[in-house]
Parts: sequence; structure tokens; C-alpha cells
Amino acid sequence: MVHISPQEIEGAANFLRGKVNFPLQVGIILGSGLSALGDKAEKSVAIPYGTIPHFPQSTVEGHSGRFIAGFIEDTSVIMMQGRVHYYEGYSMSQVSMGVRLMAALGVRTIIVTNAAGAVNTAFAPGDFMLIQDHINLMFNNPLIGRHYPEWGERFVDQTDSYSPVLMSRARGVAKALNIPLREGVYAALTGPTYETPAEIRMLRMMGADACGMSTVPEVIVARQSGMRILGISIITNMGAGIASPLHHSEVVEIAEKRKFDFQNLIIGIIKTINEE
Repeated sequence: MVHISPQEIEGAANFLRGKVNFPLQVGIILGSGLSALGDKAEKSVAIPYGTIPHFPQSTVEGHSGRFIAGFIEDTSVIMMQGRVHYYEGYSMSQVSMGVRLMAALGVRTIIVTNAAGAVNTAFAPGDFMLIQDHINLMFNNPLIGRHYPEWGERFVDQTDSYSPVLMSRARGVAKALNIPLREGVYAALTGPTYETPAEIRMLRMMGADACGMSTVPEVIVARQSGMRILGISIITNMGAGIASPLHHSEVVEIAEKRKFDFQNLIIGIIKTINEE
């Protein structure tokens, strides 16, 4: 199992500092099919993951595999166009390395997005869901292993992991833009298989509204790092047993159809952060 050390984080962060010559306010992780927001950044620089020391490579369709640093609504941002996943064979330490780098670069607010399957039968493909809380069913945790005090507390409180202030702003922006915004609990599983109908029923009984294969490791590390966190899912499919069989191409297709509303929602939220 690969454990990323503070020295490796600092080496990678120094590499990025050589490419990005302005302070960063907001970090954004763009999930499957949501990478187009990266093209909205002005005065931007693109840094492929493959050029960054020790950084893992994204291998999934819909994930471009690079950082984009620039400005949106006069707010400095660094975006991950695509993430790496536990199911790709990476350790939790590697999966969450992007968040560690953002923290090292001074980012204190992070927006985490994903494509998710609906567990709540009232949801429909194309809905946006504000993540209120999560359930970690990956049966692993990025904080397992050697503890580095410079990264924060070992025993991290996860109450209000998702910032109530940022959630309130997201609701306000969605209302102003007339974009319906669901709210609920996100359950993270390892993948890469989609869940069985029995597992979807189990998740519903546990209180989950949507499920996916990412996000939670990143949120745990962001929480340890003292960041404010906002999580938004786009519902790209109904869970197994609710609708027809699932295909990743459909996930990307639904995200593509809603990309303009998604971009407007995130840009509006970023604007409220810049006005602080």
C-alpha cells in the first residue's frame, strides 16, 4: 500500500507553485462528465497529472486528468479535471493526494462534485443533490497509517463536514437561477461494479439518498485539513432494481446534458465566496 508522505506532498506542491503564481482561494473537484467547467477559467494554466511528482493518473472515461488553475468570477480557483478512484487500484493516500496538494497551496474552501446513482426513488436522472452528510462504505479511510501532526488531528470530528454556510449559499444561488436542488445523504462504495438491487435496498434502509464510488476520502482529508467543504452530486442514473441496467456511458451523457446548469450553479456559488 502506497502512503504519500509530507515530503512528497511538499515536492509536488513546489512543482505546482512553479506553475501557479497567484494565491488560491477555492479548490474544485470535477466528477464524471463535469470537466467542462475547467474551460470557463480565465488566465488559466493546465497542469497534467502526469507531470506532477508522485501524483497518480486518472484512467476513467470522463476524467481529463489535469489541474486547471485560473480565475472564475475574479475568484482564484484550482480545479481537478477528473479524480482518481480507489477502484483503480490506488491507495486511499493516493486517492486523496489532490486535496492534500490543495491544502498545501493554501486552499481553504473546496467544492467536491460527483456523478451519483439515485437510491431515493423520488429522485430522477439529471437532478442535482446537495450533500448534507455521507456514509463511508468503502471500509477504508485515508487517515489510516502513520499520523503526521502537520496535516491536522488524527481523530477528526465529522460533524458538519459539509459547511452549513456553504450549503445555505448553494440553496440561495439555486433558487435565484431557478435550478431545483435536492438534498440528501451520499453513500460511498468501492466500485467499480454498480450496486446490486439488494444493496440499493440496504442503502435506502440506512438512510442514503444517492451513492457513488468517490468523494468521501477527499472530504475526510479536507476536513482534517481544516477546509470548508461543499458537496454536490448530479444524479445520473437510478440505482439497480429501480430502472434499466446501468452503463457508464449513460452517466457521462446525463452529466453532459446538465453541464450548463451545473456550471452556472458552481459559478454562482464561487461568486458568493469571492464576496466574503
